[in-house]
Amino acid sequence: MSDQRHTGQPASSGASDDAQIQPPGTGGGEGVRPSEATGSSHAEIEGRDAHGGPGAGAERLSGAELEQRYANPGLPAHVYRRSDVDPKAAKRREREVAALFGLSTLGTLLFIVAYFAVKPSGAEGAEMLERVGLSTKLLGLGLGIALFAIGAGAIHWAKTLMPDDEVVVVRKPMRSSDEDRAEAVAVMKEGAAGVGLGRRKLIRNSLLGALAPLGLLAILPLRDLGPLPGAALTGTAWKPGRRLVTDPTGRPIKPEDIPIGGVVHVLPEDIEEYEHPINEREKATTLVIRLAPDEIKNEKERDWSVDGIVAYSKVCTHVGCPVGLYEQQTHHLLCPCHQSTFDVTRDCAVIFGPAARPLPQLPLAVDDEGYLVAREDFHEPVGPSYWERG
Repeated sequence: MSDQRHTGQPASSGASDDAQIQPPGTGGGEGVRPSEATGSSHAEIEGRDAHGGPGAGAERLSGAELEQRYANPGLPAHVYRRSDVDPKAAKRREREVAALFGLSTLGTLLFIVAYFAVKPSGAEGAEMLERVGLSTKLLGLGLGIALFAIGAGAIHWAKTLMPDDEVVVVRKPMRSSDEDRAEAVAVMKEGAAGVGLGRRKLIRNSLLGALAPLGLLAILPLRDLGPLPGAALTGTAWKPGRRLVTDPTGRPIKPEDIPIGGVVHVLPEDIEEYEHPINEREKATTLVIRLAPDEIKNEKERDWSVDGIVAYSKVCTHVGCPVGLYEQQTHHLLCPCHQSTFDVTRDCAVIFGPAARPLPQLPLAVDDEGYLVAREDFHEPVGPSYWERG
C-alpha cells in the first residue's frame, strides 16, 4: 500500500473534477456545483473577484455572451391610444391643442391691451392705487394665460398625437459608423414626420400665431424704464453769465465772500424755473473752493478760475455719488461712497479710487455787479460715463 502523501495525487481518485471549479480570480476555497459555475454572478460579469478586485484572467462578457446567457425580456405590448386608431378622436385632440394655442394668443392680447388701456398716470390718491392694482392683476392674468396655455398645448399635443412607441437601441461605440449615422438621420426625419407639423396645419398655424406675439410680453414693459434721455445727459443748467447762488439759500456770492480754504455748494440761479428742476439740480450741483493763486498747478484750471476760486462738479465720475469732503491741508476732494480722491490743485485729477476721470471744471467769471457767474457750461458731461460716452 503506497503512501499517497508522496505522490501528489488526490486522496480519492473517484472525486469529480467539477468539485474543483473555483470562482474566477480565487486561489482556493470550497468548490461550487456545475449549476453555480454556469450561473451569473455580478462579479463574473464585471470581470472581478468576489472581494471586488480584478479577476485573475477574467474578462468582461461581451454583448453576444450576455444574450446567450440571459433571455431578453422584451418590451410589453404597446397600448394604442384612442387617437392612434380613431381619426375622429385624433381630430378632436388636434382641435383641443389648437384651442389652447389660441387661448395663449388671447392671453398675450389681454396683456397688451391692459398695458396701454389701464395707466396709473393721471390719477391721484386712492384712484391711482386702484388703477395700479387693476393694471397689475390684468397684466399678471394675461401673462399667466399666455404662458400656461402654450405650455399645456404643447404637453397635450405630445401626449395625445405624437408617437409614443418605445424603441430599444443597442448600445453602440461612442462614434457610430457612417451607416448608423445615416440611419439616425433617417429616424430623426421619420420622427419629425410623426410630429405632424406638415400634415396638421391647424396646429402648426395656431402654434406660430401663439409664438409670434409672445416676444411682446418682454419688449413692451421696457417702456416702463423711462423715456430715452436724448441729449439731456450732455449738458446742465449752467449757461454763460448765470450767477452762482448758494445751495440751499439761493444767495448770489462774490469772490470776497469766500476765504482761502473756504468751500461753498452752489447751483445756477433760477434753476427752479426749469421743467424738471430736481433733475437739473442733480446735474448742476457744483462745489466752489478757494485756493491761494500760487497753489493752482494746472494752467487751464488757472485760466478758468477767479482769484484762486475754482468750481468743480459735485457728481463723482465713478457712479454719481456726491463728492463733498474737502481736506484743506492736502487740497483733496473725497467721495465718501467708494473713496475716489481728487487733487483740486491739479484739475481734480484722480489720485486714488475707482473713478476713471477727473471731475469736470466749470469756467468762472465776474459780472458787472461783482458776482461770480459761469463763463459757460461744463466742457464735458458730468457724472459717470454712459453708453454713448464710452
